[in-house]
Amino acid sequence: MKVVLLAGGFGTRISEESQSRPKPMIEIDGKPILWHIMKTYLHYGFNEFIICAGYRQEYIKNYFAHYFLQTSDITFDFRNGNHRDIHADHSEPWKVTVVDTGLNTMTGGRIKRIAPYVGNEPFMLTYGDGVCDVPIDKLVEFHKSHGKMCTMTAVKPEGRFGILDLDGDNIKSFREKSQIDVGYINGGYMVLQPEIFDYIEGDDTTFEREPLERAADEGQLMAYRHKGFWQCMDTLRDHQKLEKLWKSGQAPWKVWED
Repeated sequence: MKVVLLAGGFGTRISEESQSRPKPMIEIDGKPILWHIMKTYLHYGFNEFIICAGYRQEYIKNYFAHYFLQTSDITFDFRNGNHRDIHADHSEPWKVTVVDTGLNTMTGGRIKRIAPYVGNEPFMLTYGDGVCDVPIDKLVEFHKSHGKMCTMTAVKPEGRFGILDLDGDNIKSFREKSQIDVGYINGGYMVLQPEIFDYIEGDDTTFEREPLERAADEGQLMAYRHKGFWQCMDTLRDHQKLEKLWKSGQAPWKVWED
């Protein structure tokens, strides 16, 4: 099953980091968050990726074009031409297709554009700016069990703001917002049947609007509830949080072995 990664947006809410590179290429401990997501999928046996690129798409292509050299021990011998010896290859067994899906294309349009690369088979889809510890094998098993067109991982994010319990103008209590106060949201990490392409009209279609709303209306959208870790990287604060978790050695999304 191929994995489609949405990585073409401008990342305007984290503009401090995304002015020169796509948001999915912002690094956590020296590795793009896109790499972290791909490592999670690889842990569960998925190694074929289709990346929907757009803004600064050349940055993503250059990264993977040089990835083999960056992750290998190599000798360059310039005495007799440009000869190279690879001593140790530490790169992952990935197959990566990077598709320029346009600069201003909406999410649905990006997905529609990569349909020829997916073919007539189920595929996985997620955003290139969020990490979690969802058990992908169980997610796929759940999708196969219900026979519907779409499965979406439903998560409860941490609240960003405190809760005020009011009695008139009096604040009776103040507390930090918890997951109990927040409903389920779309956490990405979806499994889709190829029929979903027929629900997308074109470049101006927002996937989270018409296609998914129609699928829900038709009873074709199912939720896989994930109660573990999930974190998107929308802001500089989010980035700093993920960086801190990684450096502490307690990054919940690191399900793979070094």
